Amino acid sequence: MPIFTFPEEPAWNEDADAVEFAVAVGEYHGRVFVPRRQLQSLVGHTPKPEDAVQHVCLNQPLFERAVERRIMDRNLDPDANIHLTARDLRRVGEPDAG
Repeated sequence: MPIFTFPEEPAWNEDADAVEFAVAVGEYHGRVFVPRRQLQSLVGHTPKPEDAVQHVCLNQPLFERAVERRIMDRNLDPDANIHLTARDLRRVGEPDAG
C-alpha cells in the first residue's frame, strides 16, 4: 500500500493560474499547485493551460516525486497545500521539455 496517493488527474485552475491535483497521506488531504510561471521556466515558454496540464500528465511521476519529497521534508505551504517550484522539480530530476 503506497504512503502517498494522488486520487485525481491534474486539471487547470484558472484562479491560481496553475495545474492542480490532490494528494493524500493518511489523514492529510491537500492540494498541489504547479504554477504556470514555474512550468515556463522548465519548458522554455509560457504554456497554454491545456499544454500545462498535458505536460504535468506526461511527467506525472516527476511531479509526484517532488510532492513526496516536500511532504517527507515536512515542507508544506502555510495553507497546508503545496505550490511546487522549478527548484522542487530540479531536485528530483528534469521533466521532458515537450
